[in-house]
Amino acid sequence: MIKKTPDFSNSSDVSDATIVSEVASPAAPTARSAEPETLKPVEPEGHAQAQQPSSPSSIKARMQQAAAAAALNAAQKAVNNAFRPRPNWAFATQSSAHMIALGFGSGLMRPAPGTWGTIFGWVTFNYFLANLSSYTQGLVIAAAFAIGVWACGAAGKALGVIDHGAWVWDEVVAFWLVLWLLPASFTSQAWAFVLFRFFDIVKPPPIRQFDAQLKNGFGVMFDDLLAAGYTLLVVALWVRLFH
Repeated sequence: MIKKTPDFSNSSDVSDATIVSEVASPAAPTARSAEPETLKPVEPEGHAQAQQPSSPSSIKARMQQAAAAAALNAAQKAVNNAFRPRPNWAFATQSSAHMIALGFGSGLMRPAPGTWGTIFGWVTFNYFLANLSSYTQGLVIAAAFAIGVWACGAAGKALGVIDHGAWVWDEVVAFWLVLWLLPASFTSQAWAFVLFRFFDIVKPPPIRQFDAQLKNGFGVMFDDLLAAGYTLLVVALWVRLFH
């Protein structure tokens, strides 16, 4: 007995609801989570890079760049120094400012030009200023300081080094000030010479600070006045305590 497949095309057994349900949902879609997705904040690119540690290769590259920059800077300074005028007799005779800043040549003597400049100040005070009145000596020292500000500034600009070791006019004037305020005996002047050279070389505070900050003619002259002040203070304390 052969069963026939029923033809639903013309049958009323297929309801409209069944057809609509089969067409509307041919296959069940994948179920999504009922919970909404949490969005992660996007960090700026620069911030993310900042948090990442530098790799060894980047650190090495930076070190190589720093070394190259330092070598280039050193080479440039060497070239500049090679073409700068040197403090010699030819430089001294180019200008009266150069001659004064060099202590009339005493700053060209080696070694220790500052010591030679102080000796020059010691000798010139006793030969040229000692016979003047105390008032006149003070005026000469004040005028010499003002001239030194101009001379050392001009010589420093010409040489390219503001506070060159060959500028000894500051030692000359500062030691004149010390000798002006001390008794005119060789012993007191000799001790003052030793003390002044000590303070001028060691540069205790605030001498070193002023020397580093005041890069001009006034700064060249002023720091030696502070060394003279220390010298006079020690001498005054010595006289006060032991005489």
